[in-house]
Amino acid sequence: MAYLNENYLKLQAGYLFPEIARRVRDFCEANPEAARGLIRCGIGDVTEPLPRAVIDAMKRAVDELGSRETFRGYGPEQGYEFLRSTIAQHDYRDRNIDIADDEIFVSDGSKCDCGYVLDILGDQNKVAVPDPVYPVYVDTNVMAGHSGAAKSDGSYEGIVYLPCTAENRYLCFPNNPTGAVASREELSRWIDYAREHESLLLFDAAYEAYISQREIPHSIFEIPGARECAVELRSFSKNGGFTGVRCGFTVMPKSVVGRADSRKKLPLHPLWHRRWSTKANSVSYPVQRGAEALYSSEGRQQVRALIEHYMSNAKILRDACAKIDMKVFGGINAPYIWVKTPAGLTSWQTFDRMLHDLNVVITPGSGFGAQGEGYFRISAFNSRQNAEEVARRVQSLS
Repeated sequence: MAYLNENYLKLQAGYLFPEIARRVRDFCEANPEAARGLIRCGIGDVTEPLPRAVIDAMKRAVDELGSRETFRGYGPEQGYEFLRSTIAQHDYRDRNIDIADDEIFVSDGSKCDCGYVLDILGDQNKVAVPDPVYPVYVDTNVMAGHSGAAKSDGSYEGIVYLPCTAENRYLCFPNNPTGAVASREELSRWIDYAREHESLLLFDAAYEAYISQREIPHSIFEIPGARECAVELRSFSKNGGFTGVRCGFTVMPKSVVGRADSRKKLPLHPLWHRRWSTKANSVSYPVQRGAEALYSSEGRQQVRALIEHYMSNAKILRDACAKIDMKVFGGINAPYIWVKTPAGLTSWQTFDRMLHDLNVVITPGSGFGAQGEGYFRISAFNSRQNAEEVARRVQSLS
């Protein structure tokens, strides 16, 4: 009989979003009439159609695959050059950030990459995460054996919850779940710390396209010194509507190094390259052509329209909560509203109340960590009609 990876047995009863889905499913089965009016503002899944530029590009790519003359089989494991060069130019070099084409690694999304990167990092590392935090950062480290047992508050032994001093830190700005952003000065302090202590920063910038304040950095590599101590994760899920299409990328600078058991410092880039060459075949050709189209003039306009739609929803939801004197964060540089629960209610009690009384699905803050208790997250990824209706229903929480 095969032995299993017992690290999986340390995991809490359920990953946050499957647990939400289970409760919603039970509610709908027991209340079919109310289920018809249910509005989902929990999981941050997009609702609007793909940009026209993406659809046209993917159709052309499929047509290419239908002809012997233009057919393509296996592509480069790190991504096609046309997409890697487009990303490096538009997202970085056009912003005076020195990133080479071959430092871009195309994947099926940043959620996957934040777990995949553990393949090239040793078990000796201490791992630090913000709290509250995107659950994947924690769970992937538990699965990889980088933690001890779960504690009563939902945290894990062996993982450091910020503020802390540790070798590996996960940062996410604009933040999921709180919608917070980090200033240039704040990010500079992180870089200074990482360089002084030889730490590695894993910077999740999946929501950078939603930043509206001009002074807020879009990339960790805008900060001097970041090329020596940071890896950046990005996704087309929330700007291009690719949650179902799946495409993202990692920026792995050649100047980032790690330490071997021999104490010798070695670059991570060739290890990351080898990891992709061995374990993956990248993303399909039509999807990569669709991602490339997001950078076209037409594509950029359509992406901006999508972001404006979701951020207008965020303003509607934020204003509705503020109107009834709820303490509200986020919703300015990110499509999430982070809200203090009504007095006397826990995060999951608020979830159940909004599900049963308002027929609205939100995300309990405690699902993002112990420090998220007493808060809940509302996602702005929805139709305008649904956002306005949720705003109306929320008034009954006062």
